[in-house]
Parts: sequence; structure tokens; C-alpha cells
Amino acid sequence: MDIQTWTYIIVGITFALYIGIAIWSRAGSTKEFYVAGGGVSPLANGMATAADWMSAASFISMAGIISFSGYDGAVYLMGWTGGYVLLALLLAPYLRKFGKFTVPDFIGERYYSKTARTVAVICALIVSFTYVAGQMRGVGLVFSRFLEVDINTGVIIGMIIVLFYAVLGGMKGITYTQVAQYCVLIFAFMVPAIFISLQMTGNPIPQLGMGGTINDGSGMYLIDKLNGLSTELGFAEYTSGTKSTFDVFAITLALMAGTAGLPHVIVRFFTVKKVKDARKSAGWALLLIAILYTTAPAVAVFAKVNLIETVSEKEASAMPAWFKKWEKTGLLVHDDKNGDGKIQYVADKEKNELTIDNDIMVLANPEIASLPNWVIALVAAGALAAALSTAAGLLLVISSSISHDLIKKMIKPDISEKGELWAARIAATVAVCVAGYFGIDPPGFVAAVVALAFGLAAASFFPAIILGIFYKRMNKEGAIGGMVVGLCLMLFYMLKFKFGIFDGGKTAVEGLKGGWWFGISPEGFGTVAMVVNFLVSFTICKFTAPPPQDVQDIVENIRIPSGVGEASSH
Repeated sequence: MDIQTWTYIIVGITFALYIGIAIWSRAGSTKEFYVAGGGVSPLANGMATAADWMSAASFISMAGIISFSGYDGAVYLMGWTGGYVLLALLLAPYLRKFGKFTVPDFIGERYYSKTARTVAVICALIVSFTYVAGQMRGVGLVFSRFLEVDINTGVIIGMIIVLFYAVLGGMKGITYTQVAQYCVLIFAFMVPAIFISLQMTGNPIPQLGMGGTINDGSGMYLIDKLNGLSTELGFAEYTSGTKSTFDVFAITLALMAGTAGLPHVIVRFFTVKKVKDARKSAGWALLLIAILYTTAPAVAVFAKVNLIETVSEKEASAMPAWFKKWEKTGLLVHDDKNGDGKIQYVADKEKNELTIDNDIMVLANPEIASLPNWVIALVAAGALAAALSTAAGLLLVISSSISHDLIKKMIKPDISEKGELWAARIAATVAVCVAGYFGIDPPGFVAAVVALAFGLAAASFFPAIILGIFYKRMNKEGAIGGMVVGLCLMLFYMLKFKFGIFDGGKTAVEGLKGGWWFGISPEGFGTVAMVVNFLVSFTICKFTAPPPQDVQDIVENIRIPSGVGEASSH
């Protein structure tokens, strides 16, 4: 069977599974819609969290970035993994003990202010929409190549699927759907990685294969071969970095703090019964995430070696079918500048004839390595599972922010449970349509867009949550001031240096890079905005009244482990 037939079969089966689960686990109450009734087991929640966390950026883009950035791409691995540890140890158990459904709910209650809640809702919506734009682009990418429809049609198909199970099932439907999606995406990522590792190095473990010798009898290490291929084409050595140490630090910290402030990941810890279960599910999630994260660098190396050997100095007319299929999507472009019919893939921009989108590397990897068609189709199903699982979690954050935090808590407190449930579903429907628009007209490749969402979360939510848990004296004036200043600063920098809004539409590629403040890229500027948020919060807090005593007592209480009082009284 050809790739397209296999794709229809495998994607069709997985979609039928997701829809079946959504119908079986549809939400009948607001508690089931927002937090799956609070009765999910730690292992199931760990799998759902891992699927929620490993978005199209992790599945499609991360290995693509590492393929082209080499050493510099490691910031995404360090930042996202470190951030998850930070979230699991520092925030999740305390937020779970506080017992609120959403991050705006926590901020509204902790800072005893409707204004704080409103600011938090705005932050949640901006972060979630920025993040979901990347997911919808990922969905469009997969559909456009493997079902051979245009990207816009692919995005619309993805919107309909997400809408069905997110709106019908709420968090309950999403949780059990994400358990299935984790199984699909991890299987889809690992199978081709194991195949190619065996093919290139004879080692079935990709992580070891990446550091092993090539099985062609030369005894050469695979990484050494890639370094040699890169330098022959005029690129820097794959294992050398070009980013400044300060920028690497800034991006890593922004991704870490952003992870710990992401509303759609935090809400997952409210779906378990006890605080202890929140810790357990965080541990499971970290272990399950590590399987993909430790494999991504190996996939990047395999894909880059195979790509260079397949295309460099070869006749364009003799390229395999996958090359021409990706050309149709516009994500791979061959511009024969010297008219010799050969592909010049070199570092010199004047001479280079091949433009490759980062996001195709993982998806094209099995095709480049000539793996069986069913493996290629499986990767498509895995990419869709990754994008759709995160998109659903984000849409739930958007809908709950509007229905629970705005309508129930502020506009119409006497709304019935049924009315609130309908409001949540309508909000999710509108959110899907807006997300679809961003998917059709995306601002950059998937991981870049997602990295900006992390910067926004770090600049706005992270300080307010940390100070809300660990600093009793932090008051509403300080938190609101910090969130507003941090968010506005990050948005300004992002619009200026990523999209050229204030510079006549230029982009960083066209020369804005030289104007970066402190040499920090837009992806790393969340660190600076976060520090400014902390400084503003502390400064305003020092000159304004402390929070009421009952709020300080709540903060004291959420940091005391369960059962301590009973133990000490005997």
C-alpha cells in the first residue's frame, strides 16, 4: 500500500479511538468539564500530562531545531525538561492544596481582587492563543503532506476533531483521550528512531546509537561524520555553539519559568484526588516525557546525516518521491541558481539553492531513510496526536478562563451549573475558530511560536504564582503591577524583534538581531521581563498595605504538609 492509504488507515483508526473515548467520557458537570471530576489515577494523569506537555513543538519541531542549530538547539531540551522539574517540585503540590480549578482562580483568590483575576485571565488567553497557534500549524503541516491537502484544509480538519472531543468531553474527555494520544505519539516517535539507529549504527537504542560508530566498517563515530559533512558545506561544526552563553542562559531560564507558569499544564494537577497523587503524577509525567526528550537529539543527528547525503551535489531530477512531495507543500524549496540541475546545499546564502523548513525534519525522516510506508504513516498519526492533545488542553484553559473566571466569578455569579457548562462549550468553540485562523496564518515555525508563549508565561504568571505561595507579604497591588509590566514588556520586545512591528516590518533575520537588548533573543527575553516583574512586585508591595490576615493564613496553610497538625498534637 502507498503512504497515503496507510495514513488514512492509521490516522482514521486513531481519530476513531479519540472520538470514541470522548463520547464514553463526556462531561456531565462543571467539575468533570474543568478537572475530570478530580478522580484520575496518578499513572493515567502522568500519561495525560505528558501528552498535554509534548506538543507539536516537542514532536515535530524540537528535533528539527536541533538538526539545524546543533549544540544551540540544546537550550530547548534543558529549558523544557528543567521547567517540568521546577513545576513538579515547587508549584504543583501547593497549587493542588489551594484547591482552585484554574490559574486565574488561584490569583484572584490569593490576591483578593477582581482586577488581579481579570489581569490573570488576559494573561492566560494571550499565552494560550500564542501556544495554540503553533499546534494548529503543526496539524496543518501533517495533513498537507500526508493527506495531500493544502495546509488551510488540514487546519480546518484538525479544528473539527479537537472541537468535537474538547467541547463534548471537557477535561474528563481530554484526559482519557490524552492517555491514548501519549501511547500513539511515543510509539510513533520511537519506532522510526529505533529503525534508523539500527540501520546506521547497528544499535537499537537511539540514544546510544547517536554516540556510536557507523556500521560501514570505517570505525568513524556518527557525530564526527556529521561534523565533517557540516564543515565541508561551510556550516559550523554540529557540536559547536554560536549563541552567547548569556543568551543560552536567558532562553533556558525563560523556558523553565514559562513551563512552571503554563496554565494548561498546571490545571492537570487538579484532576487527581490528593496532593500526594499530584506529586506522583508529576513523577510519572517526567519519566514518560524523558523517553521522547532523550531520543530527540538522536533523531536530529540521524535526519541531518541522511538529508545531507541524499541531497548534496545530487541531480534534482533524480531526487526520490518524498523530495517532490515536500516541495509541493512549499516547506522545501529548490531554487536552481546556476542552472546546472544539481542541488547546491551550502552555508553561503548567495550560492545555497535549498531551503528547508525546520518542521519537516521529523516528518520526512522515515522517508529520507527509506523506511516502510506504514512507519511513515505512523509518524503522521503521532504528530497529529501531539498537536491535538496540547491544542485540546489549551482550548480548555481558554474556555474555563472565560466561563469560570470571567462569567461565573465576575459577571454573573448566580449562573446555573448547566449555564456555566454551556458557556464553557461556546467559549471553546470560539477559541477553536480563533486558533484555526492562527494556524492558517502562522507567525513563524512551530517551536519559535511556542517558545514565545513560554516567554509570556514566565513574564506574567510565574512571579505571581511563586510569590503567592512563598511570600505572605505579597499583596494585590504588587502582583497586579508586576504582571502588567512583565506582560507588556515581553509583548513589546516580541512584536519589535520577532515580527518587526515597530521597525517597518523588518525581521530579526534582516538585521534587527544587532539591536537585541543585552544580546538576548526574543525567545529568551522572558527572563528579563520576569526579573522586571519580580522587581516591580516587590517595590510596589513595600509601599502598600499588607494583605488581610485571612489571606496570610491561607498562604501559611498551603505550605504545611497534610497531617502535620495531627502528628504534632500527640
